Amino acid sequence: VIFSFYGYRQPLSFHFLSSQKSFYDASYEPLPGDGMDKFMPLSTSKTSKTSRLNFKDSVVMAAANGKILKKRRLSLNQFITDDDLEAIANDTEEEIIKPRSATYSFQSNMKYNFMRVINHQCILNDARNQSIIRDPSGQYLMAAVLNNLDEAVKFDMAAYTSNDDSQLPVTLRISETRLFVSAQNEDEPVLLKELPETPKTIKDETSLLFFWEKHGNMDYFKSAAHPKLFIATRQEKLVHMAPGLPSVTDFQILENQS
Repeated sequence: VIFSFYGYRQPLSFHFLSSQKSFYDASYEPLPGDGMDKFMPLSTSKTSKTSRLNFKDSVVMAAANGKILKKRRLSLNQFITDDDLEAIANDTEEEIIKPRSATYSFQSNMKYNFMRVINHQCILNDARNQSIIRDPSGQYLMAAVLNNLDEAVKFDMAAYTSNDDSQLPVTLRISETRLFVSAQNEDEPVLLKELPETPKTIKDETSLLFFWEKHGNMDYFKSAAHPKLFIATRQEKLVHMAPGLPSVTDFQILENQS
C-alpha cells in the first residue's frame, strides 16, 4: 500500500514494507486533481481512511526518486491513519537516514600543508619499554630494550594542516637524514623512504602521514593511507602496521636526553 504526500519540493511516498506479497491487485489510478497537499490512499480500497497493518512491521517516507527520508517501526496489527502519516512527515524526531561519511577516495584527494616541526630528535618507546632502532640492514625499523638511549632512532615530527580539527597529521623523519617513515599494508614492515626535503604539500603520498593521537600518557600513530592501521611493534618482528593486538600500538614520546 502506498500513500503519497504532496507539498514538499518533490512528491513523497509512504511505503509499507512487508516480507509477504500483497494480495491486492497492484494497479492504481492517476492521482485526482484535488489530491494536492493531501494524504491520498492509492490502493484499490477508497472507502476507509485507515489501513490495517496485519502483516507489515515498518513504514518509511520516501521521495519520488525512491530515496528513503524517514523510517518508523510499527507493531503488528497496528492501525495507521492519515494523521499518523502526516505526523511522520512533520516529526523532527523521526529517525533520519543520514548520509555516509566521506569515502576514502574523497579523503585521498585532500591536501595536507606543512606547518612546522613540533618535535625534534624524539625517541619512541612502546608499551613494553622497547625503543625504536634501525635493523641490521638499515632499511627497516625494529624495537629493542636499550640500556643506552643514544642507540635509539631519533625522529623529527612535522605537523600538517587537516580539514578535520580533531586530527593532527604528522610525518616522522629520522633526524639528520632524508628518511621518512612510510606506512604499508597490514603486517608489512614500514619503509624508510628517502626524499630530497620535507614535503611542503602532501596529496598523493599519504603513506607518509600519520594521525597522531594521544590517550592518557600514550601516543598512537594511525596511518592516513590505511585508517584502521597503526605503527606497531611485536616480538621478533620489524616495526609494521597493525590494527592492534597482538601487536603493540602504544608508544611514549621521549625527549632526547643527550
